[in-house]
Order: sequence, then structure tokens, then C-alpha cells
Amino acid sequence: MSIIVEFFAAPDDASAALALQTGPRRAFASLSFGNFDPEEAVVEWECLLSGVGFEELVEADEPRRVAGQDDDGCVVFAISPRLSAALAEAERSELKDAAAAWSLQRAEDGEVIDTEIAEAILSDLAALVASARRQDQDVYCWFA
Repeated sequence: MSIIVEFFAAPDDASAALALQTGPRRAFASLSFGNFDPEEAVVEWECLLSGVGFEELVEADEPRRVAGQDDDGCVVFAISPRLSAALAEAERSELKDAAAAWSLQRAEDGEVIDTEIAEAILSDLAALVASARRQDQDVYCWFA
């Protein structure tokens, strides 16, 4: 799997959708990662941090797509308000525990994500969410 994943803050869906073709780096501060399925990851993180069931989130059509489709290569989706709140309010120990649990879940599916890398992803994303919330912005994900 080779996926470029960038989380970024934007003022609204229309602004975030502009990142579809070129990615968010030119217009927005972003965090860049790779080699994991970000749509599945945000659902798993929300389950781990808020206690909501995976099926409930899938039925609610989370994460919410803002632009793009699977077949054209690039997608932009919004991080749910519940996940944003959970990340912004999480203590470091909660993020560490969620990262370890996520790493184990991925390993069960044959995907190797080092626990330290998982913790860095969640910690960096939590900081981005906290900053975005202070600026009355939402967090989105672009991937290709």
C-alpha cells in the first residue's frame, strides 16, 4: 500500500474541497503521513477514543466525504466533530493507549504500524485539531 495522507485545517468544506487536485500543502498547514487507510483509521480512532461502535459510524456514513471519489485517486473528507473533540480533549496517556490499540488492530489485519509511529500520528493530529478549534476551523484529510 502506498498512500499519501495529509491532515489539514480549513475554514469550511468549500475551502477544503479546493485541495482535491493538488493537496493541501499550498494553501493550508498540514501533517503528512503515508501507508495506511485514513478513512478506516479515523473510524477506528473514533471508536477507541469515544467508545462509539464501528458499525454505528459506518452506518452514519463516517467519515463524511467533501470532495473526490474512490475511482479518481484523490479524496478529501472531514474529521467528525466527535473525533475532533475526543482528540482535542485527550490526555497524552489516552492518545498513547489508543495508538497502541490501533497498532494491534492493524497487526491483526496484517498491516504493520509501529506503536511509536501510531502515537506520533495521533499526537500530531490532536495538536492540529486543538489549533484548528482555537481558530474556529475544522480538520480534513486529503489522500491520494
